[in-house]
Amino acid sequence: MRQVRVKAIPGLLEARERKMFRERVGFIVWVSDAKAAKNLDKYGVLHYVSKRMNYAVLYGDADQAQELERTLLRLPYVRKVERSYRNEILAEYLLQNSKKSRSQPAATETQTAERGTFS
Repeated sequence: MRQVRVKAIPGLLEARERKMFRERVGFIVWVSDAKAAKNLDKYGVLHYVSKRMNYAVLYGDADQAQELERTLLRLPYVRKVERSYRNEILAEYLLQNSKKSRSQPAATETQTAERGTFS
């Protein structure tokens, strides 16, 4: 069997990587009918549809977030669109700033003597 070498197109790999790892933004879309919410799949990645509360979670490209929001608001079955702030919430917490820190420093000899329990 004969092997054929394919020349790489410059910039193609970088373009694919940018497409795969694009910045996404989430939207909470309040709808009047949960069945109609399934049509939102055309506008982005439909993550979740709540039948009881009539809302859907939709993810789209951050570059086109404003356009997507305007497009969603034009749909007849969409009541309200809220942007998710999940990307903006800090996920790193500092233990030293916590009031409920479990580890407390041990008392020094002078502190213990002041309390009257120094032996």
